[in-house]
Amino acid sequence: MLVSTINATGAAIESIYVLIFLIYAPKKDKGKILGLLTFALSVFAAVAFISVFSLRGNNRKLFSGFAACVFSIIMYASPLSVMRTVIKMKSVEYMPFFLSLFVFLCGTSWFIFGLLGNDPFVAVPNGFGCVLGAVQLILYAIYRDKKCETKKVNANGSLEMGMGKPEPEKQSGPRRSQNGQV
Repeated sequence: MLVSTINATGAAIESIYVLIFLIYAPKKDKGKILGLLTFALSVFAAVAFISVFSLRGNNRKLFSGFAACVFSIIMYASPLSVMRTVIKMKSVEYMPFFLSLFVFLCGTSWFIFGLLGNDPFVAVPNGFGCVLGAVQLILYAIYRDKKCETKKVNANGSLEMGMGKPEPEKQSGPRRSQNGQV
């Protein structure tokens, strides 16, 4: 009952967050997010229907538990792209500290709860969350004082960021002063 209550509350809060995001997001992003949301809800509905109408007893519990493990691991792995950016840019400005801290704390507490209750469907994905949260905190400790220093616009108009010094401008010919002399 505890797990159901907490997950239902989390689902309600996350639904409100997604709704607010969709209201204020640019049109281009709305389409992408609505597509992802439709896909996620379709997968969830398929798992629910298979579980309710096709499986009985222990098979239902194993199928639902395995699906929940997969989805939880995907959720905990979602910051991996941000972690890649942190390592590449050597800066944590795109990785919020409190999000990393609470991923670690939440994963750790549910991992311990799963171990104490001898429930692998709770312990395994939250063990991943605990480890990934710890890695985020380690990255934060390593790169917390470093900020991205340079930003340059490429010829194609894209923005490139890095830690190096800006490159000097190339001169195409002799440089003239304001009064026209070389």
